Amino acid sequence: MNLLRRKLVKTAAFVGSAASLVGTGVLLPQRVLGAYATDAFAARDVNGAISGSLGSAEHSPSDSVKLKAPDIAENGAVVPVTVSASMSNVVAISIIVAGNPGPLTSTYTLSSACEPFISTRVRMAKTSDVIAVVKADGKLYSATKEVKVTIGGCGG
Repeated sequence: MNLLRRKLVKTAAFVGSAASLVGTGVLLPQRVLGAYATDAFAARDVNGAISGSLGSAEHSPSDSVKLKAPDIAENGAVVPVTVSASMSNVVAISIIVAGNPGPLTSTYTLSSACEPFISTRVRMAKTSDVIAVVKADGKLYSATKEVKVTIGGCGG
């Protein structure tokens, strides 16, 4: 009985503390969960996705950006993608699938202490270009690779 009472008191204290911190503005859910780039994920074209996530749509191809993805994806629901950059001062990396209804799959903000390397899985609706865009020194650099999808992943 005492154990149950202690657990109840601890839970009540935690919930009360968290509610008061959120209520006073000390603990903001955006700070805890991260900001959501609404414009970038709502974009229906590649340039809108890049502009919404990285601030500009002007990007240039670069050999310093390495994009690794399969030539043929047997299942578009889980396509492995790896992006790395051999340049300094990388602050963000975005991955875009041009043929998806919402092209931006993910964007990552990096600290200067991080190695510019991302490995993830994306969904692809159909055969299309996968574009990795890296922001470094205020400029955008990219790498593109066409991935053929045999089974659709985004509703296909």
